[in-house]
Amino acid sequence: MPRRIIRGLEPLGILALTLVISGCIGTHGIQPHASLLAADRLTTDQAIQSAARDARWPTAQWWRAYGDAQLDRWIELATLGSPSLAIAAARVRQAKAMAGIAESNESLQIQSNASLQRHDWSSDQFYGPGALADTRTWDNNASLGLSYSLDIWGRERNASEQALDLAHVSAAELRQAQLELQENIVRAYIQLALNYARLDIAEAALEQQQQILDLAQRRLKGGIGTHFDVSQAETSLPEAHRQIDALEEAIALSRNQLAALAGKGPGQGVELQRPALALHSALKLPSALPAELLGQRPDVVAARWQVEAQARGIDVARAGFFPDIDLVGSLSYMATGGGLLEFLSGSKLGYKVGPAISLPIFDGGRLRAQLGQASSGYDLAVAHYNQTLVMALRSVSDQLIRRASMDNQQVFAARSVASA
Repeated sequence: MPRRIIRGLEPLGILALTLVISGCIGTHGIQPHASLLAADRLTTDQAIQSAARDARWPTAQWWRAYGDAQLDRWIELATLGSPSLAIAAARVRQAKAMAGIAESNESLQIQSNASLQRHDWSSDQFYGPGALADTRTWDNNASLGLSYSLDIWGRERNASEQALDLAHVSAAELRQAQLELQENIVRAYIQLALNYARLDIAEAALEQQQQILDLAQRRLKGGIGTHFDVSQAETSLPEAHRQIDALEEAIALSRNQLAALAGKGPGQGVELQRPALALHSALKLPSALPAELLGQRPDVVAARWQVEAQARGIDVARAGFFPDIDLVGSLSYMATGGGLLEFLSGSKLGYKVGPAISLPIFDGGRLRAQLGQASSGYDLAVAHYNQTLVMALRSVSDQLIRRASMDNQQVFAARSVASA
């Protein structure tokens, strides 16, 4: 066989040898076991099946349906000043930066280095009386290094995709934090409105009790009443005052809660006026349930992206069992002795270029443990996604059950008032 052909086959032989040797560390017996739960296969209950359909998807500013300008302003204030949202937003920026770092590993890497050193040689017995004794020279060099990973097994690509998936997780978690903040503010605001309504009832009851007491005292003065009637009318007044005091306390605490949710001090909550909520629209759901509705929830989206990220992690761990092949090269000028810029002459130029192969052979089980960790992480992410999916569907059903019960209670209350 001609030497030229033999020399051409040598790199292929080396590559084949590395693949054979890499078989010393195998991936057999290590794989994920969990499977994703399909949302459209979950059985819905009567509350979901009987809900009004063909509604539009909720808008980003869903709370505006309550028609309260103060509530709109407070949520806007909280969006800008909430520490919890600031934390979530910082995590998104951090995840995007990490994705950029991972993506950079797929690109060509270029490094430069330069050194200028001046030597002042002494004339003592160690150096002298040689040629360098009592002389001054320069020891200078400059180099340019290049490296590029061929990424044959997709390790860098999958690592970059994994980092990008994790950035999507952080973005979904930010949206979830925004929804939770908005929901908590609306709940606290509704509670504030409810406490005001209860305070109205308590104050009306106190006024009524005071009128009863005044009437009992007038009857006593007129000689047609008794001290027992007056005493009986007086006994209900302390409890009425206690209820009013408790409701005023609840209003103050609700204001403090709303101020804290907005990232403000308690003094900011004092500015809140009595809510003016007005929500008369019927609750409807989009026609496609449960898959499309659940797919809109940020917690479900975040869990799904986490599954994708863990799947990429398995691919990264598997690629570690195979050799890394990089193309490396360098261009350098070097000179020891002579003048300051003598090292830049063409005769001082040197270069090198070629492949660099890194191959795992024996690692004490490290690679298998890493693959096992990645597979277990995938199983954990799938289990978390399935749990999130089930709990999300339960949340939808719970809200519909509560809404139906409230509608029925309102009808019964209206009948009671009408028949009174």
